[in-house]
Amino acid sequence: MNARRNLMLVLLAAAAVAGCATEATRLDAQWVNPQFAGQRAVRSLMVMGVSRDASTRRLYEDRMVASLGAAGVRAVQAYLTLPDDGPIPEDRLQRAVRAADVSHVIVSRIINVTQQVNVTPGTVTTTAWGPGPGWGPGSPWGPGWRGFHGHHSSMWGPTMISTPPRITTTQDVNADTRLFDSLNAEVLWAASTTTSLGTTSATVPQIIDQFVGLIVATLKRDGVI
Repeated sequence: MNARRNLMLVLLAAAAVAGCATEATRLDAQWVNPQFAGQRAVRSLMVMGVSRDASTRRLYEDRMVASLGAAGVRAVQAYLTLPDDGPIPEDRLQRAVRAADVSHVIVSRIINVTQQVNVTPGTVTTTAWGPGPGWGPGSPWGPGWRGFHGHHSSMWGPTMISTPPRITTTQDVNADTRLFDSLNAEVLWAASTTTSLGTTSATVPQIIDQFVGLIVATLKRDGVI
């Protein structure tokens, strides 16, 4: 029974480590407006993602709205009233926020993408079947046979096994998320994050879910929601 219990503890620990290893997004910094900190919790939000990829934007807004809803915050996707991608005139943005009847707007946007190429050098390994390249100290077949003897005996001599260099590419996506007051557009909360692509096998929806989970957890910890 103890052995089985110990095995379960090891498996749970390994699963926890593996779960941490697959997280692609990390929080670099966050800030809360001192005049807003601890005053009140946000109860209604418009969620806006700024991305050149329309599918990514909509997926982010859907996931964020669902996560905020689970936290007790009424949230609405910006694409419902602002479906077009690209720059939005200020007056149109103000009308969309008023129509959504929300007190705050949270905006996430990509600010920088860097790419790093990592090269792992190749290796050469020598293996051998015996103490030397041939069958003895000399060629027993005479001078004329040395070429054939060496060619034949090389099968039992040292063998070179090479591994080619390995090249991996990692992209770091830096994002900025800010919470605005819908009345005066004042920034009340902000966070900067880095998402590393190429170091995880997670899919795009999984990466977005992890990003959203990190942002919502930070909002809770800071007393914003």
